Amino acid sequence: MTGRNLAALLTLAVVTFIMVLVVAEMPEFGSLDKPQDNELYQRVAYRVVEDTGAVNAIAGIILDYRAYDTLGEATVLLVAIMATLAALSAGSGRHDAGGPPHG
Repeated sequence: MTGRNLAALLTLAVVTFIMVLVVAEMPEFGSLDKPQDNELYQRVAYRVVEDTGAVNAIAGIILDYRAYDTLGEATVLLVAIMATLAALSAGSGRHDAGGPPHG
C-alpha cells in the first residue's frame, strides 16, 4: 500500500468516525428534545421585531442578525460567476496553430 493510499484510507476513517459521533448525538426521531427549542431560537423567534425594529421578521433576521453572512454569500456567488465567465471567454481568443495571428 502506497503512502497516498494510506493517507486516503486514514482520512476516510477519521471522517467516518466523526460522522458516527454526530449521528450518535442526534436526538431520537419524534422526541421532545428538539434542537430548535433552545434559548437562541426563542429569542430570535419571539423578539426579532422588537430587537431590530423591522416590520417583517424575516427581513429583520436577514438584514440584522445575518447581514455579514448574507454579504459573504453574495460575494462568493459574484466571484463564482465572474470566474465562470472568465473561464468561458478565455478560449475565444485562441489562434489557429497553422497560421499567423490576426491583428
